[in-house]
Amino acid sequence: MTLGIALLGAGLFHLAGLPLPFLFGPMLACLLVALMGAPLRGMGPLSKAARTILGVAVGASITPEVVERIPQMAGSVALVPVYVAAIGAVGYPFFRRLGHDPATAWFAAMPGGLSDMLAFGQEAGGDVRALALIHATRVLMIVTLAPLILVFLYGASLSGAIGEPARDIPLSELALMGVAAVVGWKGAERAGLFGAAILGPMIAAAVLSLTGLIHARPPTEAILVAQLFIGLGVGVQYVGVTLRELRGYVLSGLAFVAVLAVLAALFTEIAVLSGLAAPVEGFLAFAPGGQAEMTVLALVAGADLGFVILHHLVRIVTVIVGAPLVRRVLRANGRGR
Repeated sequence: MTLGIALLGAGLFHLAGLPLPFLFGPMLACLLVALMGAPLRGMGPLSKAARTILGVAVGASITPEVVERIPQMAGSVALVPVYVAAIGAVGYPFFRRLGHDPATAWFAAMPGGLSDMLAFGQEAGGDVRALALIHATRVLMIVTLAPLILVFLYGASLSGAIGEPARDIPLSELALMGVAAVVGWKGAERAGLFGAAILGPMIAAAVLSLTGLIHARPPTEAILVAQLFIGLGVGVQYVGVTLRELRGYVLSGLAFVAVLAVLAALFTEIAVLSGLAAPVEGFLAFAPGGQAEMTVLALVAGADLGFVILHHLVRIVTVIVGAPLVRRVLRANGRGR
């Protein structure tokens, strides 16, 4: 039923000529039906498998030319830990003032991945349901607003080629991409790597790209499938939301998006005005959305994929490594109570 609703949403958005129909259609359709009380479910392993497509897309974009440019990105990348620290410094007291307990407030403020923040928050004794809805709302709003900002503020087009049709890519390269997706994903999981479904295939595909074995990103059809499952995954987060949760957790998530928007705009302007980033790349690099969602937007906007993803990787690593450490320091100093 969930997949059927997602496909219906994609079809309606496509027929209406709306932007990103395979992302926004499933997301909005599943969101509305979930709020109506339908027992929708996530796709589990299928969703993870779809994310491997994005990992391969990023890895295939890492060419020798991109590697040569990494030192040029150091200045803007150095802003990322400062950006994360600023979000924590503002976000923690923000959620505390709204009545959330210390653990929930801290991990609700951190701009990390949904699953990582839920795991850390649960271990720290936080409210998992609140964290899930706050982070789902953050991702939902960023994914909804970012395309509008790209088009109307930065003049970007969202009609960029996300990939070649499958018929135009040699079968040998398609097979290698498939191997990179599966082997990279499972290898990264076995190694305990965070975000294994994206990072493992990304690393495997980057090796293939740098050695000249593949010369294209995954085909258009595969990228559209990835969009479908990502949109579906965001929408089903709202299954079972009560009026109390809608007023409390979802509204606090919406309010925090406004705070994040100010900080993201500030750091984007710093990067752009100092010549460290082009406007579109700077915006996408500091937009506090999910890694998968930002990959999709970078693809359709025709942005420098390597630049954008490097910044998001540094943000996620900073959050995953730093958030639990700072949380322990706060508790040790008595400020986490």
